[in-house]
Formats: sequence, structure tokens, C-alpha cells
Amino acid sequence: MKKNNLNALDSKTWLKFQKSWFIHNPPPRQKDVLTHPAKFPETLAQEFIEFFTKPGETVLDPMVGTGSTLVACVRSGRHGVGVELNKRYAALAMKAVSKELAQGQNLVDVSMVSGGDARKLHEYELPPCDYCLTSPPYWDMLRMKGAATQKKRRADKDLDVAYSDDPADVGNITDYDQFLTSLTEVYRQVYGLLRDKAYLTIIVKNVKKKGKIYPLAWDLGREVGKFFTLKDEKIWCQADQKLAPYGLGNAWVSNTLHHYCLNFRKEE
Repeated sequence: MKKNNLNALDSKTWLKFQKSWFIHNPPPRQKDVLTHPAKFPETLAQEFIEFFTKPGETVLDPMVGTGSTLVACVRSGRHGVGVELNKRYAALAMKAVSKELAQGQNLVDVSMVSGGDARKLHEYELPPCDYCLTSPPYWDMLRMKGAATQKKRRADKDLDVAYSDDPADVGNITDYDQFLTSLTEVYRQVYGLLRDKAYLTIIVKNVKKKGKIYPLAWDLGREVGKFFTLKDEKIWCQADQKLAPYGLGNAWVSNTLHHYCLNFRKEE
């Protein structure tokens, strides 16, 4: 490449990232962030951040959870902005960020809106951002019946089995269409904070509920694509997960071991 306007990667690394699917088996989670029931790995977040931004640029995560995106920002030399409704998770996120900053590898600014509603980003006086990486709740899957053994194990260890009991938490919305509308509003708010030509990556999967699949990833692609431009998808394959005999001998029920990484661009 004669000139790289997007990131600081060499041509070989750029080309490798362009593959439409990838296997990412993350290292074990740290003990203090096991509290969060659906955390995505910092190592994966760092790969996306380093492709879609240059060092010193600013990355937003409007549903930052326990801080995967912010930790990845510090490790890659980017500034980070997080918003998190659950104050307990926000505190864990900033604890993880402080630990990374204490190592002194990169001096960056990281800010957090604790108790913030992602549907109200315009109220928080956030700075303009160069990229947004985020993963929403997968509807109210964590409150569905089933997986009782796994939930009991987490409860016995005093780990969360749902994000929160807050009525403002979109993960507690039971109606699918209302949930989709609420998520779409989050990304409309993100649109207003991103500079022109900036990218948005949403890590998401389709949802199975009561014997029916709800195409959350595809529906978000359609709805968010009405104001962002959907550029492509990368499929994150999880090759380290155990298989379960769902429907064995009776019906087709897949082991869903992949996520969609939907990449949008803000184009005027």
C-alpha cells in the first residue's frame, strides 16, 4: 500500500483480516469479570479496533459491560469512551482499565458514563468518535427457560445469570419487535457521534426461542442499514465449545457456535 488511510497495519495483516470468517478461541476470563454472563473477549476487540482505527483515535462502546472494548483500546493505544447502564459492571470495567493503564504501555484517555442509557447518548456530551465496537444483549435469552443447570452453577458462585433487573435494560424487553426498535435507536445515537466515513461493528447472533429462530443479526443489518451503510459481515466461529445433543433422534436443533460481526460505515 502506498498510503494507508484507515489503520497502521501492514498489507499482510490487512489481507488476513479481510477473510469473511475466522476462528477466535479467547484465553480464560479473569475472575472478577466472570460476573458478567456474556462478555466478549478483549483479544477479539483489539483485532477489530486495530483494523478500523489508527493509534490515538477514539473508540466508542455504548454498551460496554465489564470493559472488553476499553481494555482493548488501552492495549492498542486508542482513546476509549464507554457507556454502561449497570453501575456494577461499569466499576469493574474501570478497574480493568486502571490495571492496564498502570502498566504504562500506552498513555490514552478512557472515560465512562456509569448508569448511562445507550438510547440517550446525546445527553452525555460525549466526544466525536472514530469507530464504534459493541455487542448488544441477545434479546432476553438470559431470562429464557432452559439451561437450568448452567444458571444454577453461576448462581451458586454468586455470578449474574442476567444483566440486571433494571426496566431500562433492553435485555429485559420481552417483545421482539420492541427490542429491535430499542436497539436500532441505540445505533441512531451512535451515528450522531461518529465522524464521516467511520465504521460501526456490531457483534451479534440470531436467537432461538421456543423452537423458533429470530434473525436478530439479519434484522439489525436491515434496520441499521437504513441510516448506516452495511459493508460486510465477518463470521466469528467458536471451535472450542462443547457440543450438546439438542433434539437428538427427534428434530434438527443446531449447536450455534458462531456470531456475526456486522460492519457498517457512516456515509453521507
